[in-house]
Amino acid sequence: MLPPDALFCHVTALALLGADLPHGVDPSGDLHVQVGPGRSLPRRRGLVGHRRATPQVPYLRLPLGVRVLLPEVAWLQLATAVTPRELVVAADALMRRQGPLCRPDHLARAVAALPAGARGVRRLREALAHSRPGTDSCMETRLRWNLTDAGLPCPAVNALVRDADGRVVAMPDLSYEDDRVAVEYDGDVHRTDRRTWQRDRTRRADLESLGWRVISCTADDVLHHPDRAVAWVRRALRR
Repeated sequence: MLPPDALFCHVTALALLGADLPHGVDPSGDLHVQVGPGRSLPRRRGLVGHRRATPQVPYLRLPLGVRVLLPEVAWLQLATAVTPRELVVAADALMRRQGPLCRPDHLARAVAALPAGARGVRRLREALAHSRPGTDSCMETRLRWNLTDAGLPCPAVNALVRDADGRVVAMPDLSYEDDRVAVEYDGDVHRTDRRTWQRDRTRRADLESLGWRVISCTADDVLHHPDRAVAWVRRALRR
């Protein structure tokens, strides 16, 4: 049995909480367990033990009495386990528009509480500065990262676009309001589901009728040919 003060932590905690996980971590791998100071680390097969510095830490209790670290604290533990981009992806996923697991101030307080020389603290601060609440998918975050990493301004996330009468006509994934450029990420459902396809078509027509340019990107543009999407957006902003 695990010690009574044991908590699930790291990627295991995020997976148990239902967070979208970044590339580079395997939720089906070893379980990460954290114990208090002075406790022996679990040495069973399939477990990775971690020892915390303080006896008690805030935690969440899930059904069946499963105890997990707070999501923002589990996110800190990814600092050296994933790339800088995927650390931002994980932060955005915790603050997603629907069913967020924490707020921006929760992440900010967690980072601020780290000592100056803590491992990965600089990377965490940079990731926090690049993260945005209210996203809808990890691929949208990766697309935004590709744009800003190439030197383009950071687009707004899920900002409402209204017509002259104040009617909401669209909520693009990413947008540059002053330049009237919308950037959308289209997953497979946008192609295979007719209702989604029709909704996208109507939204695009509404935006274009207001003088907006709409740039649609797929997984291939985000993951394999990021320069292509960057070039499209750069040209649109120079228009």
